[in-house]
Amino acid sequence: MDLLSFFQSLEETSIALAIKEGDSFFPWLESIHVLAITLVVGTIAIVDLRLIGYPSHRRGARQLIVELLPYTWAAFVVAVITGVLLFISNAVKYAENPLFLIKMGLLVAAGLNMAVFHVGAYRKITEWDDMLPPPASARVAGASSLFLWICVIIFGRWIGFS
Repeated sequence: MDLLSFFQSLEETSIALAIKEGDSFFPWLESIHVLAITLVVGTIAIVDLRLIGYPSHRRGARQLIVELLPYTWAAFVVAVITGVLLFISNAVKYAENPLFLIKMGLLVAAGLNMAVFHVGAYRKITEWDDMLPPPASARVAGASSLFLWICVIIFGRWIGFS
Protein backbone atom coordinates (compact mmCIF):
# COMPACT_ATOMS: atom_id res chain seq x y z
CA MET A 1 0.00 0.00 0.00
CA ASP A 2 1.49 3.32 -1.05
CA LEU A 3 1.16 6.53 0.96
CA LEU A 4 -1.63 7.96 -1.19
CA SER A 5 -3.71 4.81 -0.74
CA PHE A 6 -3.07 4.94 2.99
CA PHE A 7 -4.28 8.55 3.17
CA GLN A 8 -7.36 7.68 1.10
CA SER A 9 -8.16 4.81 3.47
CA LEU A 10 -7.84 7.24 6.42
CA GLU A 11 -10.41 9.51 4.78
CA GLU A 12 -12.81 6.59 4.44
CA THR A 13 -12.85 5.71 8.15
CA SER A 14 -16.09 6.35 9.99
CA ILE A 15 -14.55 9.02 12.22
CA ALA A 16 -13.07 10.87 9.22
CA LEU A 17 -16.41 10.77 7.41
CA ALA A 18 -18.22 12.01 10.52
CA ILE A 19 -15.79 14.93 10.78
CA LYS A 20 -16.00 15.76 7.08
CA GLU A 21 -19.74 15.34 6.63
CA GLY A 22 -21.01 16.52 10.00
CA ASP A 23 -22.23 20.05 10.48
CA SER A 24 -20.29 20.94 13.58
CA PHE A 25 -17.61 18.34 14.31
CA PHE A 26 -14.90 19.98 12.15
CA PRO A 27 -15.44 23.52 13.54
CA TRP A 28 -15.40 22.21 17.12
CA LEU A 29 -12.21 20.25 16.50
CA GLU A 30 -10.63 23.22 14.81
CA SER A 31 -11.57 25.51 17.69
CA ILE A 32 -10.16 23.12 20.28
CA HIS A 33 -7.01 22.72 18.15
CA VAL A 34 -6.51 26.49 17.98
CA LEU A 35 -7.08 26.88 21.73
CA ALA A 36 -4.60 24.08 22.48
CA ILE A 37 -2.00 25.62 20.16
CA THR A 38 -2.56 28.96 21.87
CA LEU A 39 -1.77 27.38 25.23
CA VAL A 40 1.25 25.53 23.82
CA VAL A 41 2.73 28.63 22.20
CA GLY A 42 1.78 30.89 25.11
CA THR A 43 3.54 28.78 27.71
CA ILE A 44 6.53 28.24 25.44
CA ALA A 45 6.73 31.98 24.72
CA ILE A 46 6.90 32.78 28.44
CA VAL A 47 9.92 30.50 28.80
CA ASP A 48 11.47 31.64 25.50
CA LEU A 49 11.24 35.29 26.48
CA ARG A 50 13.00 34.47 29.75
CA LEU A 51 15.68 32.56 27.83
CA ILE A 52 16.16 35.51 25.49
CA GLY A 53 16.80 37.70 28.50
CA TYR A 54 13.54 39.29 29.51
CA PRO A 55 13.24 39.04 33.29
CA SER A 56 10.40 37.10 34.81
CA HIS A 57 8.75 38.33 37.95
CA ARG A 58 10.72 36.56 40.73
CA ARG A 59 11.27 33.39 38.69
CA GLY A 60 14.35 31.90 37.14
CA ALA A 61 14.28 30.03 33.87
CA ARG A 62 14.32 26.62 35.55
CA GLN A 63 11.34 27.43 37.77
CA LEU A 64 9.36 28.69 34.76
CA ILE A 65 10.17 25.54 32.81
CA VAL A 66 9.21 23.26 35.70
CA GLU A 67 5.95 25.14 36.37
CA LEU A 68 4.82 25.52 32.75
CA LEU A 69 5.98 22.27 31.15
CA PRO A 70 3.03 20.15 32.37
CA TYR A 71 0.57 22.65 30.84
CA THR A 72 2.59 22.79 27.64
CA TRP A 73 2.64 19.00 27.24
CA ALA A 74 -1.05 18.59 28.12
CA ALA A 75 -2.02 21.23 25.57
CA PHE A 76 0.37 19.72 23.02
CA VAL A 77 -1.29 16.30 23.39
CA VAL A 78 -4.72 17.90 22.82
CA ALA A 79 -3.34 19.78 19.79
CA VAL A 80 -1.88 16.58 18.32
CA ILE A 81 -5.08 14.59 18.84
CA THR A 82 -7.30 17.30 17.33
CA GLY A 83 -4.75 17.90 14.57
CA VAL A 84 -4.72 14.22 13.61
CA LEU A 85 -8.52 14.16 13.57
CA LEU A 86 -8.60 17.25 11.35
CA PHE A 87 -5.95 15.71 9.10
CA ILE A 88 -7.76 12.40 8.56
CA SER A 89 -10.90 14.24 7.47
CA ASN A 90 -9.07 15.35 4.32
CA ALA A 91 -5.76 13.48 4.45
CA VAL A 92 -4.96 13.44 0.73
CA LYS A 93 -5.47 17.17 0.31
CA TYR A 94 -3.46 18.02 3.43
CA ALA A 95 -0.63 15.64 2.54
CA GLU A 96 -0.25 17.38 -0.81
CA ASN A 97 -0.51 20.91 0.61
CA PRO A 98 2.94 22.59 0.72
CA LEU A 99 1.84 24.87 3.58
CA PHE A 100 0.84 21.84 5.66
CA LEU A 101 4.16 20.15 4.89
CA ILE A 102 6.06 23.30 5.88
CA LYS A 103 4.08 23.47 9.15
CA MET A 104 4.98 19.86 9.91
CA GLY A 105 8.64 20.57 9.11
CA LEU A 106 8.58 23.57 11.43
CA LEU A 107 7.10 21.42 14.21
CA VAL A 108 9.94 18.94 13.77
CA ALA A 109 12.45 21.81 13.82
CA ALA A 110 10.88 23.19 17.02
CA GLY A 111 11.16 19.74 18.60
CA LEU A 112 14.79 19.43 17.56
CA ASN A 113 15.51 22.91 18.92
CA MET A 114 13.98 21.88 22.26
CA ALA A 115 16.03 18.66 22.31
CA VAL A 116 19.26 20.55 21.61
CA PHE A 117 18.43 23.02 24.39
CA HIS A 118 17.72 20.22 26.88
CA VAL A 119 20.93 18.30 26.13
CA GLY A 120 22.96 21.53 26.02
CA ALA A 121 22.21 24.71 27.91
CA TYR A 122 19.57 23.18 30.19
CA ARG A 123 22.07 20.71 31.67
CA LYS A 124 23.96 23.66 33.17
CA ILE A 125 20.90 25.73 34.10
CA THR A 126 21.83 25.83 37.79
CA GLU A 127 24.95 27.81 36.79
CA TRP A 128 23.05 30.49 34.84
CA ASP A 129 19.42 30.27 35.99
CA ASP A 130 19.20 33.76 37.51
CA MET A 131 21.67 35.45 35.16
CA LEU A 132 20.48 38.20 32.88
CA PRO A 133 21.22 37.86 30.11
CA PRO A 134 21.42 34.07 30.02
CA PRO A 135 24.29 32.45 28.09
CA ALA A 136 24.28 32.74 24.32
CA SER A 137 23.22 29.11 23.83
CA ALA A 138 20.07 29.68 25.90
CA ARG A 139 19.30 32.95 24.10
CA VAL A 140 19.70 31.30 20.69
CA ALA A 141 17.45 28.40 21.76
CA GLY A 142 14.80 30.80 23.06
CA ALA A 143 14.87 33.04 19.98
CA SER A 144 14.83 30.05 17.63
CA SER A 145 11.93 28.48 19.49
CA LEU A 146 9.91 31.69 19.47
CA PHE A 147 10.55 32.15 15.73
CA LEU A 148 9.69 28.54 14.89
CA TRP A 149 6.43 28.55 16.86
CA ILE A 150 5.34 31.85 15.33
CA CYS A 151 5.99 30.31 11.91
CA VAL A 152 3.98 27.20 12.90
CA ILE A 153 1.05 29.48 13.68
CA ILE A 154 1.41 31.46 10.44
CA PHE A 155 1.63 28.40 8.20
CA GLY A 156 -1.13 26.65 10.17
CA ARG A 157 -3.44 29.59 9.54
CA TRP A 158 -2.57 29.69 5.84
CA ILE A 159 -3.53 26.02 5.43
CA GLY A 160 -7.19 26.94 5.76
CA PHE A 161 -6.91 29.49 2.96
CA SER A 162 -5.08 27.31 0.44
